[in-house]
Amino acid sequence: MAIGYACITLGVYQTTLHRIMAKNVTEDKLREITKQNLEALEKMIDFNRENEISLFRISSDVIPFASHPLNAQRWWEEHQEQFHRIGDKIAASGMRVSMHPGQYTLLNSPHPEVVERGIEDLIYHERFLTALKTNRSSKLILHVGGIYGDKSTAIERFIYNYNRLSDPIKSRLVLENDERCYGIEEVYNLGKAVGAPVVFDVLHHHINPSQKERTVKEWIHLCSQTWGEKDGVPKIHYSQQQLGGRIGAHSQTIAIKEFLNFYTSLEGIPIDIMLEVKDKNLSAIKCSYVIQAHKILKKSLEKEWARYKYLVLSQSATIYQQMRQLMKRYPEDAVKTFYTLVEQAQVLPLDRGACQNAGLHIWGYFKNICTESEKKNFHIKLERFAEGKTKYESVKNYLWKMAEKYEQTYLLNAYYFINDKTQSQ
Repeated sequence: MAIGYACITLGVYQTTLHRIMAKNVTEDKLREITKQNLEALEKMIDFNRENEISLFRISSDVIPFASHPLNAQRWWEEHQEQFHRIGDKIAASGMRVSMHPGQYTLLNSPHPEVVERGIEDLIYHERFLTALKTNRSSKLILHVGGIYGDKSTAIERFIYNYNRLSDPIKSRLVLENDERCYGIEEVYNLGKAVGAPVVFDVLHHHINPSQKERTVKEWIHLCSQTWGEKDGVPKIHYSQQQLGGRIGAHSQTIAIKEFLNFYTSLEGIPIDIMLEVKDKNLSAIKCSYVIQAHKILKKSLEKEWARYKYLVLSQSATIYQQMRQLMKRYPEDAVKTFYTLVEQAQVLPLDRGACQNAGLHIWGYFKNICTESEKKNFHIKLERFAEGKTKYESVKNYLWKMAEKYEQTYLLNAYYFINDKTQSQ
């Protein structure tokens, strides 16, 4: 079983995907951004390999305007060397990648032009995965679409347009239940009708449950039977509701206690779990470590602590000290306790004293190499924050620029900066 995450790798330097506005599009800019984004994707794949993450959803935004007339480049040929190098890394690590076309990729729209755009988008996604030399276990996940006033007719339209797709696209497509229109029973029946595997989304099912009284485990087992041998291990999507957010909004992080209850309820069903969560790779590593805690070596958790330490310090000096002592003692339950303490720190309200303390610790990397002007600017920003005259992001943005200038790799890859615009690089 693999646990993975989607699209964005947080806390890893130079992994942000670049975009361009339609009015600024030129062939040279498209070519440049495509190259930059493939470089960013390769860094994401490298991170996943280093951290033994073997399930990853690639963002649809790697190629700008990929299915739009604005981009007529044969990017899969022009950048073939990059694609093959990334694909070789994926294959060598046994990583399984996927993509998830967006909400406007619709096969059941009553408007033919919308359907045609949807098919063009699927052509792009299939071409991307093929350029990486992946096999058919690398999937494209698709929602059924809208109801348009008549669900039966909308489903018939989906089947008709599905059958128009090329075999390479159909061999990769997986259908997913959604939180509004099509519940798992309808998607399961549709998948059986067209011969497509079905991915079960846990949160969507809680919001939009089936009329049939089956447990989550029963639905997962049933959906897994729609996957053939060449489709790979059956996948599910797992997320948790954001407290206080709109219905269906994904949580900031995966609460480990709730996840463990879900995981143990599956009782060994062979599935891969794609986490849909805002802190992405942080939750993927957390969940992977906790379910195999007895195998996690101290040096692996120390690597995690190195990334988390200043984030935790900026939230609570007390929890920071508890975690330091935990890492020294490393008791049998160290892994679960570690992430429980991280979660406790993450939900605390702003503590100006803790923020200042963390900022000063990070400033220690620069105090002996910076200019007098830089030192003065930092202390002015920190003082203004202490007086409530500016936001903490102003301090962190300055520290990020200093880390870039003085090439402090340790800081550039710290989770301390993950929620700030400094990660735009």
